[in-house]
Amino acid sequence: MWGRPAITAYPGAVTTETDPARWIDVLAGSHDRICDLVGELDATALGLPSRCSDWSIAQVLSHLGSGAEIFTLMLDAVVAGKPAPGRDVMPPIWERWNGLPPVEQAEAFLATDGRLIERLENLGDRLDNLTFTFFGVMQLDAVGALGMRLSEHAVHTWDVAAALDPAATVDPDAVALLVDRLPDVVERSGRAEAAPPGMGPVSVTTSDPERHYVLTLDGGVHLGEVEAAGEAHGETDGAPLRLPAECLLRLVYGRLDPGRTPHLDKSSAAIVDSLRGVFPGI
Repeated sequence: MWGRPAITAYPGAVTTETDPARWIDVLAGSHDRICDLVGELDATALGLPSRCSDWSIAQVLSHLGSGAEIFTLMLDAVVAGKPAPGRDVMPPIWERWNGLPPVEQAEAFLATDGRLIERLENLGDRLDNLTFTFFGVMQLDAVGALGMRLSEHAVHTWDVAAALDPAATVDPDAVALLVDRLPDVVERSGRAEAAPPGMGPVSVTTSDPERHYVLTLDGGVHLGEVEAAGEAHGETDGAPLRLPAECLLRLVYGRLDPGRTPHLDKSSAAIVDSLRGVFPGI
């Protein structure tokens, strides 16, 4: 179960925020939120099912904790000018975290994630010129690397929050940053074959923040800005989908189930119903 990351948001999408400090601030806020959520939970509560399929709250925390440890190893290597650790470092880390009892998983997560946040904050402007190499195949600047961590952290924090409060939403500050990464996530997570036959382009308008996209499901799943989508696919109109950016984020990550969807207009609600199978969850 732990031999893969549960949330993977790959780089490539254009983001409107290029200052690493802003990403660190929002990541720190996500850390504070999850600390408030789980800091007083006992073993029974930590064993409750999270909103991440088949994982308890403790297992989500364990996953985030092992991810923080691996991210720290990569960060230390970059800062020291040394080669990034390879994939071989990951299985022993996962195995060690998996073997901890639930309360220790939570305590270790809070400590390890907190140290990572502090390390990032202390680096300050030094992050601006760093290049991260992930597993020898993917090079990212600091914003790209922080975006990967924030996407994982914010969505999994919602997995925990929603297990404790059915009305929970993804942190608005995180949504404001992550919405601009969704086009790349969609291409890697969407399943065009699961769309209803003949489903045409969908014109997507979000609020909080406002964005305009076109979602196409012909030859793959693509979410492009209106201008870019029109240029690439020959049209910008389509069935209208209007929803909060937070809901679009959860839809793409397979977490917008009917019981946790706010009221939408009739057309938008029908489109969301049709798209849930396209985004089964990552």
